[in-house]
Amino acid sequence: MRYPSCALLVEILFLDAILSARFPGLRAAVAAFALALALPAGAQNASPAKPLPVATVKVANHALKVEVVSTPEQRSRGLMFREKMGRNDGMLFIFDEPGYHAMWMMNTLIPLSVAFLDGEGRILNIEDMQPKTLDSHAAQGPARYAVETNIGWFAERKIKPGDKVTGLPKP
Repeated sequence: MRYPSCALLVEILFLDAILSARFPGLRAAVAAFALALALPAGAQNASPAKPLPVATVKVANHALKVEVVSTPEQRSRGLMFREKMGRNDGMLFIFDEPGYHAMWMMNTLIPLSVAFLDGEGRILNIEDMQPKTLDSHAAQGPARYAVETNIGWFAERKIKPGDKVTGLPKP
């Protein structure tokens, strides 16, 4: 999972659905509380994080410059609060263990596509994600990596599940 307190977040969102029907004004307060619990302390503000390592990977032979995130804090922040991203730029998430990891877009301001990859760099699935949503976008198999980039980047290049990403740093 992308966030350590994901189970608690799901419970809070369920409670929000119940309470918002009865107390419509309560929704914003519940959402703010859920977000505060879901983010580590260092990611709760929009201030810029320190620069991340950068690498170039090849996605089915198409070059993509990626910022590399490998710690829980870096992965939790992801591309939140970014207002733009270069045409052939993205972010590479390196997970500690293969798993059915998931992404969401709360506090992410730009639409993104995410490709989940197995330990060999093979694309498991690709999902399009809209900004400022709580929709969960999950790997369809045990993913060791994920690559986020501008929405449509994979589709424009006819990249699909089964294609390979090379140049990945070792976990």
